[in-house]
Amino acid sequence: MTVIVSGGTKGIGKAICDIFMENGMNLSVCARNLDDLNDLKSDYGKKYPSQKIHISRVDMSEKNEVLRYAREIQDEFEHIDVLINNAGTFIPGEIISEKPFVLEKLMKTNLYSAYYLTKGLIGRMIAQKNGHIFNMCSTASFMAYPNGGSYAISKFALLGFSKSIREELKEHNIKVTSVMPGATWSDSWKGADFPIDRLMNAADVAKMIWSAYDLGDAAVVEEIILRPQLGDL
Repeated sequence: MTVIVSGGTKGIGKAICDIFMENGMNLSVCARNLDDLNDLKSDYGKKYPSQKIHISRVDMSEKNEVLRYAREIQDEFEHIDVLINNAGTFIPGEIISEKPFVLEKLMKTNLYSAYYLTKGLIGRMIAQKNGHIFNMCSTASFMAYPNGGSYAISKFALLGFSKSIREELKEHNIKVTSVMPGATWSDSWKGADFPIDRLMNAADVAKMIWSAYDLGDAAVVEEIILRPQLGDL
């Protein structure tokens, strides 16, 4: 059993890797920082010596790198059970005052990365006649908020992509889940001056993803929405 996690060395991505590894899965994970990837592989190699761990340095905003990563995965693993499109970035600001190319950067990283990695792997999953795709959207995928700017645009688009492939892949026995967490402790909130319990723990988001995966074949969780207990910030 194999899980693919893009952007998996920090925050929610790392928590997702943790819980799938704890449950005996093989792992392919990518990120931009090779040192972080090597540290992750070393740590998991000691904890889970019988499980395969594949790492790859990838800039998920670059189409050719994403497609190269998809080819690597298929060379490394015969079966792809779970794809988690987690890679993304957050740039706060207002649309009317954003710097040039902010929209393009956010669309490439938050939407095109998921689009092209899914496109690169979906043929294998269709041939298998099973699999599960999780797209890491956001509460910003369905509601605008101050300083959301082009980030919200990119996340709205990612939810649209997720809904579209959910419909397309039903007949191929491939599940699709859109995950929409609110404020969660991750690099995006690093240094924020809030009590520790004001934002969600990344491990709780990962638990929900594992729970949605760990269902019988006849059931699929189409959408997961999580918020801090005290509500949005």
